[in-house]
Amino acid sequence: MAASLIKRAAAANLVLIGALAQAAEIPPPAYQLIALPHGVPSEVLYSVALQESGTRIRGQLVPWPWTLNVAGAGYRFATRDDACRALTVAIQVAGAKRVDAGLGQINIGWNGHRFATTCDSLDPYQNLMAVVNILNEQRAEGGDWITVAGRYHRPAGGQAAANYRKAFAKHLSRVTGINLLAANP
Repeated sequence: MAASLIKRAAAANLVLIGALAQAAEIPPPAYQLIALPHGVPSEVLYSVALQESGTRIRGQLVPWPWTLNVAGAGYRFATRDDACRALTVAIQVAGAKRVDAGLGQINIGWNGHRFATTCDSLDPYQNLMAVVNILNEQRAEGGDWITVAGRYHRPAGGQAAANYRKAFAKHLSRVTGINLLAANP
């Protein structure tokens, strides 16, 4: 069984590597600048941001940096200052473990220590750096990037992680131009 899982992970990684060589959509430069030096494909980082904070602008799904999720409800703000004020209130009202912030929807209760101030979680570069660090921590546990993304969302696994893997794989397929869902049923 372990050999079968290793073969599936290796096959999925080969599919992903091939896909990245012919990406259908090139992630914006910030994703490349942050991801690549840390060993994370920029397409993976961008796909996480699409899943976590994606919103439609002029008909296209794009990540939105000033996004909050408070106790399961999503909020988008026009400016970082507006989002910062709302973030401060949300933490007081809902508690830090029920608040996610920024492009990668970093949970403030579990990962707020990654920022000098709470509002720094809304800085796109700092937020993406935290995402890369969490992805690398999860990658150290093994698995392909789709599996890692599931653990990024829910380290304990379960149905929430499985649902996230499917949604993330759809974004990654869009970005790479290759149907990765076939490699990761």
